[in-house]
Amino acid sequence: HRSQSDLAPVKLAVSLLDKVGLRDSAGEVIALCTQVKTYVEPLQATLEYHHDGYAAAMASGDSGQALINTLLNCIGSFFAGSNLQRMRDRFADAIKLSAERKQLNYMLQAQQVQHSVSKLIGAGEELNYSSEGRNILASNSSVVRSFHYQTAYVSFMFRSYDDMVENIEKYFALQENTWGILFLAHAVHAFHTGLISFWVARKSKEQRWYQRGNQSKLALRRWAESSQWTFENKWYLLEAEESFCNDDFDAAKSYYEKAILSAKDHKFVHEEALAYELAAHFYLELGEVDKALEYFMLAHERYHEWGANGKCNSLFKFVEDFMKERAGQSSTIAPENVDSGPASKLPLH
Repeated sequence: HRSQSDLAPVKLAVSLLDKVGLRDSAGEVIALCTQVKTYVEPLQATLEYHHDGYAAAMASGDSGQALINTLLNCIGSFFAGSNLQRMRDRFADAIKLSAERKQLNYMLQAQQVQHSVSKLIGAGEELNYSSEGRNILASNSSVVRSFHYQTAYVSFMFRSYDDMVENIEKYFALQENTWGILFLAHAVHAFHTGLISFWVARKSKEQRWYQRGNQSKLALRRWAESSQWTFENKWYLLEAEESFCNDDFDAAKSYYEKAILSAKDHKFVHEEALAYELAAHFYLELGEVDKALEYFMLAHERYHEWGANGKCNSLFKFVEDFMKERAGQSSTIAPENVDSGPASKLPLH
């Protein structure tokens, strides 16, 4: 749990860089301090500090820390919901820089996130690792953990339940590095693994999954006290999913609406889309089909705005298949690629 008072050491560290002549360490200090700031200040604004970290590292000749600032900025921007087409290009540049610096661990983790971006866009080719990359995946637990998280995340986003469960089990089996809790990824992982856990809890009825989801919810609630801007919508969505698990449908409805509104107010279009989609599945489960279809349409619009055309096509197919089954006959609507237009293509009638 971090608060404004927790930023005092961060501000002190930055202010001392010039005073004690430690500019050689500026890139590293700014990188770590920026990650801590993400737990207190609005995420989109905080990431700008990584540009300062990059500049300071390059000025001192520390290309390694320049690379770290670049990667943290890219990954943070993905978490913040930046346009996916631009993110794909930014990750391509970061991967090229990692290869030039022979930083294979960083390169592999950047490739994993870029692969998730490509899948969401709808252009996701399978990753092909070099022999060195395969060796790292076989031996470096941090890289392996990142791989299983990204794979589980993509499976969750495309509603591929079995693959999601297989990879999230492997993710939980690997211990996080102690210093990892300083980084924004720690919170984002908690958010997505919490959502995954509540889904698995509903299907499997296993208490351990409910407990994992609850732990994530409590963590996000604490972080929301430090940064309402960045974490409130995530906490609300976990509350909604937990209420769904508990058959507390009135509470779930309230929290889904709060999650949607908070994501919209704080400019997380990708999480607004996700909140609409999960709420739609909730309403479908309740038999409130018209409400579900309305929310699927709104989710489709927000995913399209994010640039997630692959996800839009997947959502289109889900709704089309549902409508075919509901009508008991073949749909007359032909599938269309979402590049030609947003949610008006959804077969809602």
